[in-house]
Amino acid sequence: MSDDAQDGSAGARVGQTTQPSGFASIDRTTFFVSAAFIGVVALIGVLFTEQLADVSSSALTWVTNTFGWLFILTATGFVVFALILAFGKYGNIPLSQEGEKPEFSTPSWIAMMFSAGMGIGLMFFGVYEPVSHLAAPPPFVDTEAGSPEAAHHAMAYTFFHWGVHPWAIYAVVGLAIAYSTHRMGRANLVSSAFEGFFRGRRRTPAATKIVDIFAIIATQFGTATSLGFGALQIAAGIALLQTGQITGEASVSTAIVVILVLTSGAAVSAASGVGKGIRYLSNTNMIAAGVLLLFVFVAGPTVFILDLVPAGIGAYVSNFLEMSLRSSVFGGTEWLASWTIFYWAWWVSWAPYVGTFIAKISRGRSIREFVVGALFTPTAVGVIWFSVFGGTGIDLQRNGVDVAGTGSEEEAFFVALGELPLSTVSTVVAVVLISIFFITSADSGGVVLGTLSTRGSEEPWKPIVVFWVFLSGAVAAVLLLIGGLVVVLSRTVLGGATGPDLITVLKRTGMLELAFGVALGLVLWLG
Repeated sequence: MSDDAQDGSAGARVGQTTQPSGFASIDRTTFFVSAAFIGVVALIGVLFTEQLADVSSSALTWVTNTFGWLFILTATGFVVFALILAFGKYGNIPLSQEGEKPEFSTPSWIAMMFSAGMGIGLMFFGVYEPVSHLAAPPPFVDTEAGSPEAAHHAMAYTFFHWGVHPWAIYAVVGLAIAYSTHRMGRANLVSSAFEGFFRGRRRTPAATKIVDIFAIIATQFGTATSLGFGALQIAAGIALLQTGQITGEASVSTAIVVILVLTSGAAVSAASGVGKGIRYLSNTNMIAAGVLLLFVFVAGPTVFILDLVPAGIGAYVSNFLEMSLRSSVFGGTEWLASWTIFYWAWWVSWAPYVGTFIAKISRGRSIREFVVGALFTPTAVGVIWFSVFGGTGIDLQRNGVDVAGTGSEEEAFFVALGELPLSTVSTVVAVVLISIFFITSADSGGVVLGTLSTRGSEEPWKPIVVFWVFLSGAVAAVLLLIGGLVVVLSRTVLGGATGPDLITVLKRTGMLELAFGVALGLVLWLG
């Protein structure tokens, strides 16, 4: 019998044992250490606001400037690795045992994956990023701001930052965990992907707990970032609906109230489980997003958008390799650190959260189906989304509406909607949509954190899930109080700044698990 089969059979036997329930299900070391660390960071933020803001900003600058080259190579490496897994000899391997069927329908699977992966981000940057690149092209692009050529590069870089690269990171990490959990019969933990490294040698429980602790910390700050984005944008929408004007800056106090209210809704959703609250809300999200997308497409510059789709895809594809390997060796350091390297650091730091969640919902799918679904479907949706909303913003910018001049990511979306018919109705729909994205991000994050802190339980103890949901909201509120978006993002990138020593894991492991483990180890180390 092969090692794979032996390991899988053993895992299946282990999985059939009775799991502790209630408070006894908690891995106390993992839970209390990670919760204490997160709580201490939040407390420091309250007591030493300016100092933590300065340290976080400086540390973020140092990480992106010093390790930018590594983030660039790693992100591109994930794309190559994901494609090899999907279309190589491993593609037909099922992420299950005994011919299990997928737990969720393909539409629900994609909707949940998409909502957890970057739903709020698409609303937050959907208009702002393309318009920003149009108004201020990258320094290594020889074109005039606002020109048609600048618009081509604006769409190319937007597709690049939200396309196959981030989803390749998510797909590889998620696949590592899904393969370990559903194929090998292990617990649904990030550390389970490292089990193969201990084959034939003494396993160190402390090492696996450290991996899960760092995964929890990275997940917590990643979730807080998403909630911070959503709360700021909802606050901007509420202010617009109340005053009828763009204020230029979202109210942090309103954003914190939004966090308190929506976190309560997220706790209820999370407590109902993945198969109910998260699935239903994700499906609702996709329908509402589709309605808003169709409205903007019809009410906006329809022909311009249709022309922009092939032009943007062409610019993305033709410049793909150059953008993928672009470094600051000959200039553009500040721009790359603010955009590409920052995005890669953000996606890497968020990968344990998204990877664990999509692994949890992907039982029964093949490696090829998993990678293709996680890599190309969200990328295609992102291309359509940015073409419609970003294209509308670009058209407005080139026709005299200074969308980029708002200087505010959270308000640019509403500026674009304000130039279309039925702007009040569309703004209300957008606020509701962002609110649902907020809830799905918070509750899926709570489920992941609950799973990681209860030894990989398929149905984590509901009070612990609710605890993590509320802690995510509290951390987001504290980070907004500290200094707004910059600090929220810097804590995300720095949230899991240490990881396992990769040199020690290169021995005595199967090739597929080795590849998974190295990729996942890079995520934890870079995150």
